[in-house]
Amino acid sequence: MINGLVKTPKVYTMDDLMRLPSVSRIHFIECGANSAMEWGNVAVPTVQYTHGMLSCSEYTGVLLSTLLEDCGIDLKRAKYLLAEGADGSSMTRTIDIERALDDAMVAYGMNGEMIRPEQGYPLRLVVPGVQGVSWVKWLRRLEVGDKPYATKDETSGYADLMPDGTMRQYTSIQEAKSVITSPSGGQVLLEKGYYNVTGLAWSGRGKVKRVDVSFDGGITWQTARLETPILSKALTRFNIGWVWNGEPALLQSRVIDETGYVQPTYGQLRAVRGTRSVYHNNAIQTWKVAENGEVSNVQIA
Repeated sequence: MINGLVKTPKVYTMDDLMRLPSVSRIHFIECGANSAMEWGNVAVPTVQYTHGMLSCSEYTGVLLSTLLEDCGIDLKRAKYLLAEGADGSSMTRTIDIERALDDAMVAYGMNGEMIRPEQGYPLRLVVPGVQGVSWVKWLRRLEVGDKPYATKDETSGYADLMPDGTMRQYTSIQEAKSVITSPSGGQVLLEKGYYNVTGLAWSGRGKVKRVDVSFDGGITWQTARLETPILSKALTRFNIGWVWNGEPALLQSRVIDETGYVQPTYGQLRAVRGTRSVYHNNAIQTWKVAENGEVSNVQIA
């Protein structure tokens, strides 16, 4: 159902939705709390724990703009959209109308099949570039309004604690981020010589433009090769060759997206956000390679 600031509130059946023009697009989804445990200091050993609340899939559905136009959205008054789920907690999220009318969709398909029950069957909201909690599963209602809805799911949680004690709300965008996946924490380099250093980069604001890799903790950088396809708000694989001479090394990756945003160091991020936050940690990840080849998680300000 779509109601609120629209000329004609409507209830859509699945048959209705599947008759409308559809799109299929590849996007990443990342939990706002991905890397949350690392805000204060090193907490977990491997990339699965530091960055694992992330995936990338192809979604098929109807653009939200198509549905809102079909209902006659009042563009002069409409500022926000409320999305409500049919789960036990009635998960509800506020989405700003510019994002809703951009590339958001009501999806019924995922990776070539109908969305599975655990992913929100029969419908879920897909809002590329924002934290995963806003991709409301088991979608049952959309309401158009002129102000944020301040629901329980965006006031009691999913707000960013700032150094001065205030809580920053509605910061759902997932800023540019990258991580080296191999070699990474918990792995071991068995001998000296050539290694392919590889990882993933992404940005909630568009395409990945460049990824730089450092082997000395950010003192010097080399530009990595980006693998195609390079899609907007999707994971991009990067690779770069490295000859390990057996000495200790500090491996980092730093992404720059098409808006010019540069992934920050921990020092830069904490200067603005402090150390007591939970969400939206996109700081540069460092892996230390020891003389014996063991790789561990470390932090450099």
